[in-house]
Amino acid sequence: MTLPANFQFSQNNLQDYVDCPRLFELRYLMHCRWPALQSEPVLELEHHLEQGSRFHQLVHQHTLGIPVEQLTNQAEDADLQRWWENYLQNAPFNALPEQRFPEYTLSTPFENYRLIAKYDLIAIEPGQRAIIVDWKTSGHKTSRFRLKARLQTRLYPLILIEAGEYLNGSNPILPEQVEMIYWFTDFPDEPETFIYSQAENQSDRTYLHRLIEEIQNHKEGQFLYTTMEKRCLFCNYRSLCNRGSRAGDWQEKDEDTEPDVENSLDIDFDQIGEIEL
Repeated sequence: MTLPANFQFSQNNLQDYVDCPRLFELRYLMHCRWPALQSEPVLELEHHLEQGSRFHQLVHQHTLGIPVEQLTNQAEDADLQRWWENYLQNAPFNALPEQRFPEYTLSTPFENYRLIAKYDLIAIEPGQRAIIVDWKTSGHKTSRFRLKARLQTRLYPLILIEAGEYLNGSNPILPEQVEMIYWFTDFPDEPETFIYSQAENQSDRTYLHRLIEEIQNHKEGQFLYTTMEKRCLFCNYRSLCNRGSRAGDWQEKDEDTEPDVENSLDIDFDQIGEIEL
Protein backbone atom coordinates (compact mmCIF):
# COMPACT_ATOMS: atom_id res chain seq x y z
CA MET A 1 0.00 0.00 0.00
CA THR A 2 1.59 3.24 -1.18
CA LEU A 3 1.82 6.22 1.13
CA PRO A 4 0.23 9.38 -0.30
CA ALA A 5 2.82 11.79 -1.72
CA ASN A 6 1.70 14.48 0.73
CA PHE A 7 1.77 12.22 3.80
CA GLN A 8 3.11 13.89 6.95
CA PHE A 9 4.65 11.95 9.80
CA SER A 10 3.97 13.13 13.33
CA GLN A 11 4.82 11.72 16.73
CA ASN A 12 1.25 10.40 16.94
CA ASN A 13 1.11 8.38 13.74
CA LEU A 14 4.69 7.14 14.10
CA GLN A 15 3.97 6.05 17.67
CA ASP A 16 0.83 4.29 16.47
CA TYR A 17 2.91 2.39 13.91
CA VAL A 18 5.50 1.36 16.50
CA ASP A 19 2.74 0.27 18.89
CA CYS A 20 0.70 -1.55 16.25
CA PRO A 21 1.38 -1.46 12.48
CA ARG A 22 -2.17 -2.66 11.76
CA LEU A 23 -3.56 0.33 13.67
CA PHE A 24 -1.44 2.64 11.51
CA GLU A 25 -2.78 1.00 8.34
CA LEU A 26 -6.42 1.18 9.42
CA ARG A 27 -6.27 4.75 10.73
CA TYR A 28 -3.93 6.58 8.37
CA LEU A 29 -3.90 4.61 5.11
CA MET A 30 -7.37 3.07 4.90
CA HIS A 31 -9.04 5.89 6.92
CA CYS A 32 -11.28 3.22 8.37
CA ARG A 33 -14.08 4.50 10.58
CA TRP A 34 -15.13 2.08 13.29
CA PRO A 35 -17.78 2.93 15.88
CA ALA A 36 -16.31 1.13 18.88
CA LEU A 37 -15.41 3.13 21.98
CA GLN A 38 -11.72 3.80 22.49
CA SER A 39 -11.97 3.68 26.29
CA GLU A 40 -14.45 4.05 29.14
CA PRO A 41 -16.11 5.71 31.03
CA VAL A 42 -16.81 7.88 28.00
CA LEU A 43 -18.11 11.00 29.75
CA GLU A 44 -15.20 11.04 32.21
CA LEU A 45 -12.69 10.70 29.40
CA GLU A 46 -14.33 13.43 27.34
CA HIS A 47 -14.33 15.73 30.38
CA HIS A 48 -10.65 15.03 31.05
CA LEU A 49 -9.68 15.73 27.43
CA GLU A 50 -11.73 18.92 27.40
CA GLN A 51 -10.06 20.21 30.56
CA GLY A 52 -6.67 19.27 29.15
CA SER A 53 -7.39 21.41 26.10
CA ARG A 54 -8.57 24.26 28.32
CA PHE A 55 -5.35 24.09 30.33
CA HIS A 56 -3.26 24.37 27.17
CA GLN A 57 -5.34 27.38 26.13
CA LEU A 58 -4.81 29.09 29.49
CA VAL A 59 -1.05 28.58 29.35
CA HIS A 60 -0.99 29.83 25.77
CA GLN A 61 -2.85 33.00 26.76
CA HIS A 62 -0.62 33.51 29.79
CA THR A 63 2.50 33.23 27.63
CA LEU A 64 1.06 35.88 25.33
CA GLY A 65 0.76 38.28 28.29
CA ILE A 66 -2.89 38.09 29.34
CA PRO A 67 -3.11 38.93 33.09
CA VAL A 68 -3.19 36.03 35.52
CA GLU A 69 -6.30 37.33 37.30
CA GLN A 70 -8.29 37.34 34.09
CA LEU A 71 -7.23 33.79 33.25
CA THR A 72 -7.80 32.45 36.76
CA ASN A 73 -11.45 33.43 36.52
CA GLN A 74 -11.76 31.05 33.57
CA ALA A 75 -10.53 28.03 35.55
CA GLU A 76 -13.89 26.95 36.97
CA ASP A 77 -13.49 23.16 36.95
CA ALA A 78 -11.83 21.60 40.03
CA ASP A 79 -9.16 19.74 38.02
CA LEU A 80 -8.43 22.79 35.91
CA GLN A 81 -8.16 25.00 39.02
CA ARG A 82 -5.64 22.59 40.56
CA TRP A 83 -3.56 22.35 37.38
CA TRP A 84 -3.61 26.12 36.94
CA GLU A 85 -2.47 26.76 40.52
CA ASN A 86 0.26 24.15 40.15
CA TYR A 87 1.35 25.83 36.95
CA LEU A 88 1.48 29.31 38.48
CA GLN A 89 3.49 28.07 41.47
CA ASN A 90 5.77 25.50 39.88
CA ALA A 91 6.02 25.85 36.09
CA PRO A 92 9.64 26.32 34.95
CA PHE A 93 9.09 29.78 33.47
CA ASN A 94 11.66 31.63 35.56
CA ALA A 95 14.43 29.44 34.18
CA LEU A 96 13.35 29.74 30.55
CA PRO A 97 14.72 32.17 27.96
CA GLU A 98 12.46 35.16 27.43
CA GLN A 99 11.99 34.61 23.69
CA ARG A 100 9.04 32.21 23.69
CA PHE A 101 6.83 30.67 21.03
CA PRO A 102 3.69 28.99 22.45
CA GLU A 103 1.56 26.52 20.47
CA TYR A 104 4.02 26.58 17.59
CA THR A 105 4.06 24.26 14.58
CA LEU A 106 7.22 23.34 12.66
CA SER A 107 7.63 21.11 9.63
CA THR A 108 10.57 19.81 7.62
CA PRO A 109 10.97 17.56 4.57
CA PHE A 110 12.35 14.11 5.39
CA GLU A 111 12.65 11.01 3.21
CA ASN A 112 10.40 12.45 0.48
CA TYR A 113 7.68 13.15 3.05
CA ARG A 114 7.27 15.62 5.90
CA LEU A 115 7.87 15.55 9.61
CA ILE A 116 5.56 17.81 11.59
CA ALA A 117 5.31 18.77 15.25
CA LYS A 118 2.99 20.99 17.28
CA TYR A 119 4.96 22.32 20.27
CA ASP A 120 3.32 23.49 23.47
CA LEU A 121 6.18 25.93 23.98
CA ILE A 122 9.59 26.68 22.48
CA ALA A 123 11.88 29.04 24.42
CA ILE A 124 14.98 30.35 22.63
CA GLU A 125 18.10 32.12 23.83
CA PRO A 126 19.60 32.88 20.39
CA GLY A 127 22.87 31.09 19.84
CA GLN A 128 22.77 29.56 23.34
CA ARG A 129 19.74 27.45 24.27
CA ALA A 130 16.59 26.06 22.69
CA ILE A 131 14.15 24.56 25.19
CA ILE A 132 11.04 22.57 24.35
CA VAL A 133 8.35 22.40 27.04
CA ASP A 134 5.48 19.93 26.83
CA TRP A 135 2.56 20.17 29.27
CA LYS A 136 1.16 16.79 30.37
CA THR A 137 -2.33 16.68 31.88
CA SER A 138 -2.56 12.91 32.22
CA GLY A 139 -3.70 11.64 35.60
CA HIS A 140 -0.49 9.69 36.10
CA LYS A 141 3.18 10.54 35.70
CA THR A 142 4.78 8.69 32.83
CA SER A 143 8.07 7.11 33.82
CA ARG A 144 11.29 8.59 32.52
CA PHE A 145 12.05 5.27 30.82
CA ARG A 146 8.79 5.41 28.85
CA LEU A 147 9.23 9.08 27.97
CA LYS A 148 12.72 8.40 26.66
CA ALA A 149 11.38 5.68 24.39
CA ARG A 150 8.47 7.74 23.03
CA LEU A 151 8.64 9.07 19.48
CA GLN A 152 7.86 12.56 20.76
CA THR A 153 11.16 12.68 22.65
CA ARG A 154 13.05 11.72 19.49
CA LEU A 155 11.07 13.71 16.94
CA TYR A 156 10.59 17.10 18.60
CA PRO A 157 14.28 17.99 19.08
CA LEU A 158 15.11 16.75 15.57
CA ILE A 159 12.44 18.88 13.89
CA LEU A 160 13.42 21.94 15.93
CA ILE A 161 17.04 21.56 14.80
CA GLU A 162 16.00 21.08 11.17
CA ALA A 163 13.32 23.76 10.94
CA GLY A 164 13.84 26.23 13.78
CA GLU A 165 16.84 28.19 12.55
CA TYR A 166 14.88 31.38 11.93
CA LEU A 167 13.65 31.30 15.55
CA ASN A 168 17.32 31.39 16.56
CA GLY A 169 18.29 34.64 14.85
CA SER A 170 18.85 32.75 11.56
CA ASN A 171 21.59 30.73 13.25
CA PRO A 172 21.63 26.92 13.23
CA ILE A 173 20.37 25.21 16.36
CA LEU A 174 22.97 22.71 17.52
CA PRO A 175 21.83 19.43 19.09
CA GLU A 176 23.71 20.11 22.33
CA GLN A 177 21.79 23.39 22.73
CA VAL A 178 18.42 21.60 22.88
CA GLU A 179 16.56 20.51 26.01
CA MET A 180 13.12 18.97 26.26
CA ILE A 181 11.09 19.33 29.45
CA TYR A 182 7.95 17.36 30.27
CA TRP A 183 5.93 19.13 32.97
CA PHE A 184 3.06 17.27 34.66
CA THR A 185 0.06 19.21 35.94
CA ASP A 186 -0.56 16.83 38.86
CA PHE A 187 3.14 16.36 39.64
CA PRO A 188 4.34 19.95 39.35
CA ASP A 189 7.66 19.51 41.16
CA GLU A 190 8.63 16.37 39.22
CA PRO A 191 9.43 17.49 35.65
CA GLU A 192 11.49 15.26 33.40
CA THR A 193 14.27 16.96 31.41
CA PHE A 194 16.15 15.44 28.49
CA ILE A 195 19.38 17.01 27.24
CA TYR A 196 19.93 16.38 23.54
CA SER A 197 23.25 15.64 21.83
CA GLN A 198 24.87 15.24 18.43
CA ALA A 199 25.03 11.47 18.93
CA GLU A 200 21.32 11.29 19.72
CA ASN A 201 20.48 13.47 16.73
CA GLN A 202 22.37 11.14 14.39
CA SER A 203 20.83 8.08 16.03
CA ASP A 204 17.32 9.55 15.71
CA ARG A 205 17.84 10.46 12.04
CA THR A 206 18.98 6.91 11.30
CA TYR A 207 16.09 5.42 13.27
CA LEU A 208 13.47 7.57 11.52
CA HIS A 209 14.99 6.82 8.12
CA ARG A 210 14.68 3.08 8.74
CA LEU A 211 11.21 3.39 10.27
CA ILE A 212 9.77 5.41 7.38
CA GLU A 213 11.46 3.17 4.83
CA GLU A 214 9.89 0.16 6.54
CA ILE A 215 6.45 1.77 6.47
CA GLN A 216 6.59 2.79 2.82
CA ASN A 217 7.83 -0.67 1.75
CA HIS A 218 4.91 -2.45 3.41
CA LYS A 219 2.21 -3.78 1.13
CA GLU A 220 -1.42 -4.31 2.07
CA GLY A 221 -1.67 -7.25 4.45
CA GLN A 222 1.89 -6.79 5.75
CA PHE A 223 0.97 -4.45 8.59
CA LEU A 224 1.05 -6.83 11.54
CA TYR A 225 -1.09 -6.76 14.68
CA THR A 226 0.55 -5.83 17.97
CA THR A 227 1.65 -8.74 20.13
CA MET A 228 0.85 -6.70 23.26
CA GLU A 229 -2.89 -7.33 23.39
CA LYS A 230 -3.37 -5.06 26.44
CA ARG A 231 -3.07 -2.15 24.00
CA CYS A 232 -6.14 -3.42 22.17
CA LEU A 233 -8.30 -2.53 25.19
CA PHE A 234 -7.74 1.14 24.28
CA CYS A 235 -8.12 0.81 20.50
CA ASN A 236 -11.46 1.42 18.80
CA TYR A 237 -10.59 -1.20 16.15
CA ARG A 238 -10.39 -4.05 18.69
CA SER A 239 -13.60 -5.75 17.51
CA LEU A 240 -12.65 -5.35 13.85
CA CYS A 241 -9.39 -7.16 14.65
CA ASN A 242 -11.12 -9.82 16.78
CA ARG A 243 -9.29 -8.58 19.87
CA GLY A 244 -12.38 -8.31 22.08
CA SER A 245 -15.24 -5.86 22.35
CA ARG A 246 -14.88 -4.34 25.84
CA ALA A 247 -13.13 -0.99 26.11
CA GLY A 248 -10.53 -0.49 28.82
CA ASP A 249 -10.68 2.09 31.61
CA TRP A 250 -8.79 5.18 30.41
CA GLN A 251 -7.34 5.72 33.89
CA GLU A 252 -5.58 2.35 33.65
CA LYS A 253 -3.93 3.13 30.34
CA ASP A 254 -0.12 3.04 30.51
CA GLU A 255 0.41 5.81 27.98
CA ASP A 256 -0.64 9.44 28.30
CA THR A 257 -4.28 10.32 27.79
CA GLU A 258 -3.99 13.62 25.96
CA PRO A 259 -5.86 15.39 23.16
CA ASP A 260 -4.53 14.25 19.78
CA VAL A 261 -3.58 17.72 18.56
CA GLU A 262 -1.38 16.93 15.60
CA ASN A 263 -3.76 14.57 13.88
CA SER A 264 -6.52 17.17 14.00
CA LEU A 265 -4.45 19.95 12.49
CA ASP A 266 -5.57 21.54 9.26
CA ILE A 267 -2.11 22.37 7.98
CA ASP A 268 -1.28 25.28 5.70
CA PHE A 269 2.44 24.88 5.11
CA ASP A 270 2.76 28.49 4.00
CA GLN A 271 1.89 29.54 7.55
CA ILE A 272 4.32 27.39 9.54
CA GLY A 273 8.08 27.28 9.92
CA GLU A 274 10.15 24.86 7.91
CA ILE A 275 13.63 24.35 6.58
CA GLU A 276 14.21 25.43 3.01
CA LEU A 277 14.06 22.77 0.33
